[in-house]
Amino acid sequence: MEIAFYLSGLIAVLATLGVITNTNPVHALLYLIVSLISVALVFFALGAPFAGALEVIVYAGAIMVLFVFVVMMLNLGDQGAAQERAWLKPRIWLGPSLLAAVLLVTLIATLWSGDAGRMVDGEILTAKAVGTLLFGPWLMVVELGAMLLLAALVTASHVGRTIPPDKPRINAESGARKEVS
Repeated sequence: MEIAFYLSGLIAVLATLGVITNTNPVHALLYLIVSLISVALVFFALGAPFAGALEVIVYAGAIMVLFVFVVMMLNLGDQGAAQERAWLKPRIWLGPSLLAAVLLVTLIATLWSGDAGRMVDGEILTAKAVGTLLFGPWLMVVELGAMLLLAALVTASHVGRTIPPDKPRINAESGARKEVS
């Protein structure tokens, strides 16, 4: 299991370097997905299957959905179709595919050798243990984090709101509407 840990960690570092050095957002996203999956394998190797599953479901899944929505919102048209043809070149997919293949071989070798139940060192972290820890001694920190996220959501909603040009602005002092000239 130590080999799986070290190899997954190395792939996470290499894939993260691919994220940082790529200028194309799609290529960077491919490397980011490989990086997140390799971090999930590190969690599994350390005996935290709950954290590994959350890594795959929340981070890798949510990032993919978010990226699909961003591409849909951009609506690049003909320029986007030309860019997609350029993305289909095998040279672009070689790096992420090679790193993902090494992760797959490591996972298959670990499962084949019967080391899947073992871990590097420590005890298994279950969902119950995470909940007990988060809502026990760390309850105040979790609540403050939730309040911070709520404040960020309200701020993003307020900053992102635009006033339609056909509606008149409201005077903040008197509350009366005034026409914009």
